[in-house]
Amino acid sequence: MEFTARLVAPERFRAGCVAVGIYDGRKLTATAEQLNGESGGALVKALGRGDLGADAGSTLLLQDVANLRTPRLLLIRLGAARDLDAATFRRAARGTAAAIAGTGARDALIALSEVDVQGCDLPSRLRILVEVIADRTYQFSETKSKKPPGRTWKRAALAIADRGDLRRAETAVSQGAAIAAGKALAKDLGNLPGNLCTPTYLAQRAQKLARGESKVTTRILDEARMRRLGMGALLAVAAGTREPAKLIVVEYRGGRSDRRPVVLVGKGVTFDSGGVSLKPSGSMDEMKFDMCGAASVLGTVRAASLLQLPINVVGIIPATENLPGGNATKPGDIVTSASGQTIEILNTDAEGRLILCDALTYARRFEPDVVIDIATLTGACVVALGHHPTGLFSNHPELSRDLETCGTSTGDRVWPMPLWKDYQDQLKSNFADMANVGGRNGGAITAACFLARFTEDCRWAHLDIAGTAWESGDRKGATGRPVPLLTQYLIEKSRSGTRRQSAAKT
Repeated sequence: MEFTARLVAPERFRAGCVAVGIYDGRKLTATAEQLNGESGGALVKALGRGDLGADAGSTLLLQDVANLRTPRLLLIRLGAARDLDAATFRRAARGTAAAIAGTGARDALIALSEVDVQGCDLPSRLRILVEVIADRTYQFSETKSKKPPGRTWKRAALAIADRGDLRRAETAVSQGAAIAAGKALAKDLGNLPGNLCTPTYLAQRAQKLARGESKVTTRILDEARMRRLGMGALLAVAAGTREPAKLIVVEYRGGRSDRRPVVLVGKGVTFDSGGVSLKPSGSMDEMKFDMCGAASVLGTVRAASLLQLPINVVGIIPATENLPGGNATKPGDIVTSASGQTIEILNTDAEGRLILCDALTYARRFEPDVVIDIATLTGACVVALGHHPTGLFSNHPELSRDLETCGTSTGDRVWPMPLWKDYQDQLKSNFADMANVGGRNGGAITAACFLARFTEDCRWAHLDIAGTAWESGDRKGATGRPVPLLTQYLIEKSRSGTRRQSAAKT
């Protein structure tokens, strides 16, 4: 999809479809008012017939309206003007995208950014439109023998009323398009099955990300290198699979060389059977999504590269399968992590924290300004928060607040969870420095507390995306979250700058 910000008069614009907003009470937005006048009152007449649904996001398609240059005019219900908030605006954008995609229009002019939305300025409204349209028109067909017909709709122009707003509108549209591209990459990777999206495949896609990009480089560490680095926890997870594990390191160097990077660590379990602690068979196919943390890191690096952000970013992805086998790690086994700390593995299905702890230790060599790990870590987080926000844990209040703010502004929300030392007692082991699980109570918290033992000298946050990385049911598929949250954080961080750094150790 090609997105542009256009300073145009909608009544004179030649497009396959023009979309305008309608408030409750048949109140027209400014552009709808213009088109109603040009068409001799056609919009008011159509609304009078009562065919536009009552819910926000409902649409009514009018065809061949007199005196208009477009063959299709789409009316979108916005709800009450005084109650129009970001969530309602997103519903309206989703309805708009679905309706236009259902026509034969190749291009469309959307005049919705003109409306007042609580807590959203013009750039925010434009980014919502771009990201929602991209989401609703996303298709995954790579694994189908008969490809569905490609979407007809190719170009979306977002109408701007004031010439003085054009430059910041273009910036907002560019940001939205870059985030949409990053989300699409993350969704593509997440939707691939585990027999195709292996650790080796993930490594190849990371290498592809660097091709032709002077600011992006990729290095792949194999199991022999991991063994020399003492990554006993990561290798313990990979022990039961024939697929070789990979540690993928992607660097985006957009900032000054003396600036510390933001390090993103993404869990890359390309299929998680639970290992010897085998999962129930129901919905086990969805465990291909257990690498969505890794996918979000690659998607975020992609977005940062497209935007050419003046910031340094390092993406670290520990990638492996977690399968039972003759060499598989067993409950009760004790391994030594790259930090030197020993871990008693009481449950092989608590594998994400094992691969992350070695990756977090590796992250220190880059002397990071901030470390953020992203992982489909615990079902307990889904029980606690459902599927709306991502669980947020952090040892640094300012970082936590920054991520909250970015989540609110993008609609990719997070919810802060406690990281109190009280929970650490649940990780005690009689035989090792710690156990890898702390019992049923507070499972998402004790998982974060486990990771906290490997990040004590870092400004660190942990995002548990188990409830937000994919959808089930009829809409089953990866969501691309939290690419919008992470990209917005990098945008804000690049504006404020990061602290000086010395050269990363190799």
